[in-house]
Amino acid sequence: MKALTRNLHRRDPHITRLIVIIIVWLVFLAITRFGRFYSLLNFQTMAAQFPEYGLMALGVMLCMITGGIDLSLVGIANLTGILMAYLLLALTGEGGDLPSFAVPAVFALGAVIGVLLGFLNSILITRFNISPILATLGAGELYRGISMAMTNGAAVSRFSSDYAMTINNRILGDLIPVQTLVFVVGVLIVWVLLTKTSYGLKVYMLGTNPVAARFSGLKTKRLLTKTYILSGLFAGVAGMVMLGNYNSARADYGAVYTLQSIMVVILGGVSPFGGKGRISGVVLAIILVQLLQSGINRFPAIDSFFIFLLWGSALLLVMVLDFFSNNNSAVKKIKHVEKEVT
Repeated sequence: MKALTRNLHRRDPHITRLIVIIIVWLVFLAITRFGRFYSLLNFQTMAAQFPEYGLMALGVMLCMITGGIDLSLVGIANLTGILMAYLLLALTGEGGDLPSFAVPAVFALGAVIGVLLGFLNSILITRFNISPILATLGAGELYRGISMAMTNGAAVSRFSSDYAMTINNRILGDLIPVQTLVFVVGVLIVWVLLTKTSYGLKVYMLGTNPVAARFSGLKTKRLLTKTYILSGLFAGVAGMVMLGNYNSARADYGAVYTLQSIMVVILGGVSPFGGKGRISGVVLAIILVQLLQSGINRFPAIDSFFIFLLWGSALLLVMVLDFFSNNNSAVKKIKHVEKEVT
């Protein structure tokens, strides 16, 4: 066991630290709030909640590895949800029944809308040379403005509950929420893209050294287009999950998810400067954030605003530990080189 832990730490100390923090928090909750936290229903509730921002975090991760960022995710998710809510109203009226094929068709159409909005983001970045942070910030406000204009700030609801019942269903003997399954599929897609395809190699190359990537013949504009389309896809799917969870759509749902997704990705070990990051670290960070959020809610005397304090503390702790770890690694490499020279 010690050898396994040592090998894991050598391979990726960042992931080791995340695992340790998760274990410490779970032990603390077992000692202080075992009966209120450790229940099947609570874990199922958590598993249904985190895919909303977890899917957005997958998109942020891909963009951040290239050295960019996507701040339009919540805008895409809410606009997608609103458009599909109106479609559901058109199909069924208020409270009507959906035909069996409608739920997967509506879900797929929502994903397509996310792809189109992500493609619009990529045009702003690759054709007009607007920096990703400004392009996606402006696009996100545009999508939010369209959503507000369409709904006057009100929620779109009273459509068929069949869609929400499908998304909130559970599989494998009423054990695993459908939302979790959707998230797992998203994680597998990102893992395959980053580790098993040339796309992943090129994304890391672009994030590590954009100038060298261009001079090596890498088609950076095409690569960025694919990346922001994928980010839009995950945001659109997140919007469809939110539509099912809330059984309604609104322009201001998930307002904190943009910053939360960015925090999760950095907490998971993805460099904000590009070229570094693993899907395993991001998944562990998502789990950690959800455990912190759900755990602190089991303490009625603690204000819910302290959740942000815990998030920030965990993020700063991991970044400080990463700083010292990287410095130690750099010192060891320098000493090794000096030894080889002498």
